Amino acid sequence: MSTVRARVWRFTVERGKTGAEAVQAVEIGQGPLPVSLAAVVNINALACDLRKTVDQRVRDHEISLLLSYVIGDQGKKPLGVEHLALDSSAGHIKRFVSECTGLGVMTAASEFLFDWKPGAGGLSSFDVLPGKLRGVYAKTGVRPDLLYDLAAGPVAGEARGRRRDAQQMFPPGEGTPDQRKRLEKLARWSVAHGDHDYFMSWVWLGAGGVYVDIFLPEGSAALTGLKTAWIEEPGDATPWRFHVPRLVSRSDPGPDPDPGPGQSLKITHHVPSTSAEGPPARVAISRVGPAAEEAMDRAFSREEQTLGTFAGVQVRGRWIRGDALGEARHEVLLGVLGERVETNRRRAQRLQLPTLAGDHLDMFLDGRLLTVVRLADGPRPEWGRIREELLAQV
Repeated sequence: MSTVRARVWRFTVERGKTGAEAVQAVEIGQGPLPVSLAAVVNINALACDLRKTVDQRVRDHEISLLLSYVIGDQGKKPLGVEHLALDSSAGHIKRFVSECTGLGVMTAASEFLFDWKPGAGGLSSFDVLPGKLRGVYAKTGVRPDLLYDLAAGPVAGEARGRRRDAQQMFPPGEGTPDQRKRLEKLARWSVAHGDHDYFMSWVWLGAGGVYVDIFLPEGSAALTGLKTAWIEEPGDATPWRFHVPRLVSRSDPGPDPDPGPGQSLKITHHVPSTSAEGPPARVAISRVGPAAEEAMDRAFSREEQTLGTFAGVQVRGRWIRGDALGEARHEVLLGVLGERVETNRRRAQRLQLPTLAGDHLDMFLDGRLLTVVRLADGPRPEWGRIREELLAQV
């Protein structure tokens, strides 16, 4: 499993009569945060597979393109990027690579930052399934990327990715103007949605590798289970503080505005009251499940090759090479399970396994979508090994 250099911030949104008035952030610290390249691929492949119309060739090409720019390793080396190739690419390709990397790093890092586990905690995309979230989240204006269903409550995650030319990968001192602007918008989104929990990750790609700034709001469910054992360097106690434009309301929906200093922002959404079924976000998440299962059924039926079985469930899929820039450095196995495998079922089969030793595969299973990333210059792992290591991840 690779690592990224992460810097974590804790911030507080100061409230007044008009809602959020200022944001104050303090750096907690930084260090090497474990990130699975298989998880980075998985979340982007999942977004493809949950679309209403899916062309397998397009999905495979997107995965191949991403793996052609991102450099991972089976060991604990830092995640890297083909920065010279990225600099030579068109702007929309740069944005694709940086945004996909940002989305994947945020999800992969969430396992080690707070108490989110793939398969156990629900994960919904605001872009892929907006219809199922109607009535709970605004369809226009600011909208985060992912919705994590943690035990402490739903948490929205915002992922950003940017190319950085400077030799020092982390911007020194306080956060950048772009980070401040996005935090302002997320603070307003949270206020408009009943003080909804959220956090933001901001990935930097460059010659120095892949770095990420992670902003966690004080009192958030994401901070409740925050893990800090990986932090090597304590942060600077000097706070970074900035004002948030005043909030007012209106009934006419409109696009997400970008107010200048001192200008007011108009909120376009009001959160419905809690129903007898529970908090609105939790109700919306429960409605997403059946749609996701239907999408996985379609994905399973499209795959023709059977890879093997996992806890008695058939798995279909294929290997995809990251060779969009020439010779492949990575190859990824994209597999779809015929049905979900419950934890108890996996645990029962795990008891029959021998003790696993040695290097482990870089793999990620969330629900029914499995990704395994390997270095292209070595032999492909047999399905038996993949199955055993998956069963051991209970």
